Amino acid sequence: MAYLPIVIVLLLYFSSIPIAFALLAGALFYFGFINVGMPTDLILQKFITGTASFPLLAIPFFIMAGSVMNYSGISSKLMSMAEVLTGHMSGGLAQVNVVLSTLMGGVSGSANADAAMQSKMLVPEMEKRGYSRAFSAAITAASSSISPVIPPGIDLIIYALIANVSVGKMFAAGYMPGLIMCICLMVTVSIISKKRGYTPTREKRATMNEILHQLVDSIWALVLPLVVIVGLRFGIFTPTEAGAFLVLVTFLIGFFVYKQLKLEHIKLILKDTIYGTGTVVLIIVAASVFGYYMTWERIPQVISSGLIDVTTNKWLMLGIINVLLLVMGMFIEGGAALILIAPLVVPVVVGLGVDPIHFGAIAIVNIMIGGITPPFGSMMFTTCTITKTPVQDFVREGWPMILALLVALVIITFSPKLIMFLPNLI
Repeated sequence: MAYLPIVIVLLLYFSSIPIAFALLAGALFYFGFINVGMPTDLILQKFITGTASFPLLAIPFFIMAGSVMNYSGISSKLMSMAEVLTGHMSGGLAQVNVVLSTLMGGVSGSANADAAMQSKMLVPEMEKRGYSRAFSAAITAASSSISPVIPPGIDLIIYALIANVSVGKMFAAGYMPGLIMCICLMVTVSIISKKRGYTPTREKRATMNEILHQLVDSIWALVLPLVVIVGLRFGIFTPTEAGAFLVLVTFLIGFFVYKQLKLEHIKLILKDTIYGTGTVVLIIVAASVFGYYMTWERIPQVISSGLIDVTTNKWLMLGIINVLLLVMGMFIEGGAALILIAPLVVPVVVGLGVDPIHFGAIAIVNIMIGGITPPFGSMMFTTCTITKTPVQDFVREGWPMILALLVALVIITFSPKLIMFLPNLI
């Protein structure tokens, strides 16, 4: 009976009930019908205390900053920068797709937002230039998995809160994994493009003058994530204040520098922010209540001891958890999967000597890869829906990208010194 709420959550989720409501239903069933000795008032308090965290205020600010950047022209500046850097390579526009997602990590911070934007902006242009629609959709979904890994991705903040680690260090830990994912995808795109004859968008490599000119033009877009990291590093502001600062600066850049942000955009920005924040926070509250049930039944301790009974070798344990996270990512949206799994496995890996910051990078990359794989990968469905690509065509074109990201995951998992270089400076 103690595990029945977990069964209920899974049944509801696979019946297309949103994960937040499935978690709440499982928890309420437990406290309503199994553990009837718990006062109802305490359960209702959990709904409130789940949101009573000052660092959670960073989430709406960063979501709003990402929305402002999309309307302010910052995204188009980043695309121009990506084209200058990679347009001369084989499969030039596909390479632009990958680099743009890497640059957009500090802008959107959301894989689905990045996948949706590039599906509308880049996929039609790629089709015009001879790329197949399925290949265009596959590389768009695969590259969008980089966005939440690069700071200030929302998942980085969520993990830092769950694992009780520094948000600044978690941000710093995202750069190297994002870069590794970018390189692996670019190599894969180059190999495929040479075989299929996908041509560059530029006849020759950009000159240094062209690169410098575009760099100056895009400098405001490129420097913002760096300002956030430096501010956190030197204690100038907290993560929440960094989010508020980012919103203010992006509004100023949009209105007075690029002059593409209009007053009519404010309503759309507020709607994006409210919708995005409501979705994330509702999942966090539901997970908090469900976590209360799991703590009461000592389920994390049972799982921890079960995993340790399998092996005490930290590398083998990371391999097992990698498989577990990949499977979870296939079925559950990234943020929700992170909230569910992190409290269970973080104590295990920390007990075996794995740095929780390093594990956070592994977990987020893992779940992002799951987001582009069948049967329920969220970025896969986002790109397939917008581009009208059949899922079977997406899977046929997407497996080399998934393989490339798995190679990146192996490097990230077994190279802790590389991943921890920047966080250790902090």
